[in-house]
Amino acid sequence: MTKTSDPDSGELLARIVRQCVREGARVDIDGIGAFTCGADGRLSFRAQTRPRVFLAYVEEDLARARRLAAGLRAGGFDPWIDKAKLMPGQNWPRAIEEAIEATDFFVACFSRRAVSKRGTFQGELRYALECARRVPLDEVFFIPARLEECDVPAKVRRAIQYVDLFPEWNTGLEKLRRILYAETNRRDRRRLRLVS
Repeated sequence: MTKTSDPDSGELLARIVRQCVREGARVDIDGIGAFTCGADGRLSFRAQTRPRVFLAYVEEDLARARRLAAGLRAGGFDPWIDKAKLMPGQNWPRAIEEAIEATDFFVACFSRRAVSKRGTFQGELRYALECARRVPLDEVFFIPARLEECDVPAKVRRAIQYVDLFPEWNTGLEKLRRILYAETNRRDRRRLRLVS
């Protein structure tokens, strides 16, 4: 969304959201939550509480990335996959950077094609590694996931343990979800200690 100094823009957005909800639509604001119409006919808002997981992959691995997104969604996570989240006309390089900055976890999907292909995937990896430098050292943020037998780049392999989603997809997916659950719970406990 473009920031503006026009004081009427916030009111206009509120009117649009109210109108859509009154017409029966659910209005989701990515990374924030959803507006719906309550049983009493009043506008209600439910904040997003599911941990966000950015999925980086190459185009050739789209089917497996979508399968991973579905498995994470079924496990209570909010996967960010460009094919589902980017909107027509959106500045996609900046939208991807913003999504990486705002995500709770970054999962890099490695395959033989991904490790050797130049392009957006490599840029996402570099940007996520830069973002990971700002995360406390004991927090899990960047998670390499191998989709098939392949070499994880040395820069990643030397510092970060990867998870295999092969030869048994469900076993690898469950291991990944356990990592995400454990880290989410650890972060929540830390936040509670800081508040109390």
